[in-house]
Amino acid sequence: MSAPTLPAAPTPRPARRLLHRLGGLAALTAVGLFAGAGVAAAHVSVAASSTEAGSYSLLTFRVPNESATAGTVAVKVEIPADHPLASVSYEAVPGWTTTVQKDTLPSPVVQGDLTLTEAVSSVTWTADAGTSIEPGQFARFALSVGPLPDIDALTFPADQTYSDGSVVRWADPENADGSEAEHPAPSFTITPAATGADADHHGGATGSAPATGTTEVPAVTDTATTAAATADDTDSPARTLGIVGIVVAAVALLTAAIGLRRPHLKKDPS
Repeated sequence: MSAPTLPAAPTPRPARRLLHRLGGLAALTAVGLFAGAGVAAAHVSVAASSTEAGSYSLLTFRVPNESATAGTVAVKVEIPADHPLASVSYEAVPGWTTTVQKDTLPSPVVQGDLTLTEAVSSVTWTADAGTSIEPGQFARFALSVGPLPDIDALTFPADQTYSDGSVVRWADPENADGSEAEHPAPSFTITPAATGADADHHGGATGSAPATGTTEVPAVTDTATTAAATADDTDSPARTLGIVGIVVAAVALLTAAIGLRRPHLKKDPS
């Protein structure tokens, strides 16, 4: 005669406590990972189609909305005053009015064959009535600039204005310990200009220079698409790590739960 089926042994109280702790740990891990990804994604950032010194580059500024209750209604990007750019032109954005501010330089600046006496100091996009970057949304704003100076990096402080009147200033330098600041300024590293065979290989790396001081709308090219895609891709690593971490935590929790709740059957005394 077969042994009677015994009911599953109840999970001991210490095991139940362990399950609760594991569940809490998994939840905290998920929240932390998502929070980390959110912080990385919330920063105003810039992607450059070319970073080579002396080249002309399409800069795409990605502006996410951090507020849960207000929309972004204005974005101001400042051009570095200590490294004026001979050419700055903007791409028109439907529903937004663009204002270009030019300032006279304290003294003429020579860039190659050009001598600059004035330069663009800032570009501001202001939302038309009924337009804004709503909570949970982001928008892209593009500038065509050049030639890039032969320096380590270009930094573009930015102001983000919300419909409730608040302004977020994106201009913090990197912290002394190398960690990211709370409101870092959008920036990118400039690479050395190609020389010799490399210059011949790159051919049109410097591109065709727009007219000096122009603010015309540049033609939309494949380069614009590439830069926009690059801006989107900056969030991918954080998002991927968050998903992987959540999956690992869930699998660990499930494995522990199955092991603790497995019934222990008594052997048939016969």
